[in-house]
Amino acid sequence: MYGLTRPVLVLFDWHATLADTMEAMYAAMEDTLRQLDRLDLTDRLTPPDQSRTEDDRRLVAYIREHRALHPKLKAEKKVSRTDLLEVLFGRDEEAKRIAHEAFNRHYRNHYSDVTPFESGIRRIIEQMKALGIKVGVLTNRAREFLLQELEEIEPGGWKDLFDVIVAGDDTAQLKPSPEPVYKALELADLRPHAEIWYVGDSTTDTVSAKSAGITSIFYNGAKWELDWIARIFPDTLHHPHFPDYVVDDFQQLLTLVQQCWNKQREREIAKLVAPSVVLFDWHATLVDTLDAMYHAVDDMLVGLESLGLVERLIDPEQSKNEDDRKLVEYVRDNYKLHPKIKAARKISRTDIFEILFGDDLEAKQIAHEAFNRCYRRYFGAVEPLERGIPAMLRRFRELGIRTGVLSNRDREFLESELRVVEHGTWVDLFDTIVAGDDTERRKPEPDPIFRALNNLGVEAGAACWYVGDSTTDTVAAKNAGITSVFYNGAKWDKAWLAKIFPGTVRYPHRSDIVVDDFQEFLQLVERLAARGDAASRSAAGI
Repeated sequence: MYGLTRPVLVLFDWHATLADTMEAMYAAMEDTLRQLDRLDLTDRLTPPDQSRTEDDRRLVAYIREHRALHPKLKAEKKVSRTDLLEVLFGRDEEAKRIAHEAFNRHYRNHYSDVTPFESGIRRIIEQMKALGIKVGVLTNRAREFLLQELEEIEPGGWKDLFDVIVAGDDTAQLKPSPEPVYKALELADLRPHAEIWYVGDSTTDTVSAKSAGITSIFYNGAKWELDWIARIFPDTLHHPHFPDYVVDDFQQLLTLVQQCWNKQREREIAKLVAPSVVLFDWHATLVDTLDAMYHAVDDMLVGLESLGLVERLIDPEQSKNEDDRKLVEYVRDNYKLHPKIKAARKISRTDIFEILFGDDLEAKQIAHEAFNRCYRRYFGAVEPLERGIPAMLRRFRELGIRTGVLSNRDREFLESELRVVEHGTWVDLFDTIVAGDDTERRKPEPDPIFRALNNLGVEAGAACWYVGDSTTDTVAAKNAGITSVFYNGAKWDKAWLAKIFPGTVRYPHRSDIVVDDFQEFLQLVERLAARGDAASRSAAGI
């Protein structure tokens, strides 16, 4: 497990990994081998001296002589169709293409029965998804067969489980080419990296994953002995690829995923620099003003047409995720927020405007100004989001950490709410305050952060932290080049956090650390401060 990073996307092979279709596969392969001569493939079989292993050489020799699979191989049911064709034809891509096409023709005569390769696979995949991990199927099986098997594998089917599906006829080349992996990543809007895992039962799956630059997990569902795994992955000059990890069943895979997620937290903390400055968002981070905010947003949305903003709403198809798309479509149709949005009380005004107007800065500015006019009718009541915030801020001063408030709320409202919360006892707790109308551009632009740091005479860097509850706060911090702390006061689950921070090419920003409450946050800061003190004493030889 050492060296593995937590996955954001897990791709699965289909046959002999998720699904058992062995009988049909071997029957179709036998039909294909009987036609080797007619397909002009006999002379294109791999020469004996070019086989990867002695077992491969024997397999080719038997097929060359008998045009059939050895009975032992069929009895073991451990080798996939793609691996067989790789052994038979090596790097002859045209020969493999002809053989795959012939296989598909014959497979139509045999496929129908399909069952999960293990019991409980669906449950385990659902547990992965609950961690915020996307999942997909990546197979050389033709889409015609794959989609039907996805429907028939269990009552209700499995198609709804997967975020990404790539079949054998979706790309010009099949595995072991990396092209199918690249196609899956394109569909998921991700780049190749170690946080993408491919789980498969064959050498072909491993070669495809390693060639694409992602993590290879070898699924040893056939229960190969360790010496056999070493033989099929010889780690030679011509066959260098070896899986990053081997699992024998899906429960072991789930445990591996969970361990990687737990270790990721410690990795994240290890990368953090102790803060010298901590800036906080205001609404839904330090204080609760949600009722007034949602009233004002609804009033502003009623006037979308008079503001000239209807046509400037983002194309729903350009939305970051399905929930954002639904929000845009509902607002376009109804000129108000969906009741579930207001009941959930989890999304900020700024995030709403980001979802509605995307990169249109002028439209967002018009919306913010209209919001402020509406907010004047409702603001006044303000409560701390958690108890003990003043004590935390005073503790930061003891540690030599300067603090500030940074909000898209206009100064008129921000200063008024500061004077009201807990009878005005918060007014002197901050070293700087930056309101929404103090800069030309609001968050997610970095301008408010730069203004706050300039007020403190500090340059942006990892020792400057910004704590906020929204994607807007995270993007602002990352754009400014400082540490982003996501305050999960709304108690989003991991799946939702993964959805709002997808880490895609278009939406790459993620927070450096997530905290669920300010007690956890204070403990984190004190831990890092103590680590820094210990390092300083060690450097001084104390």
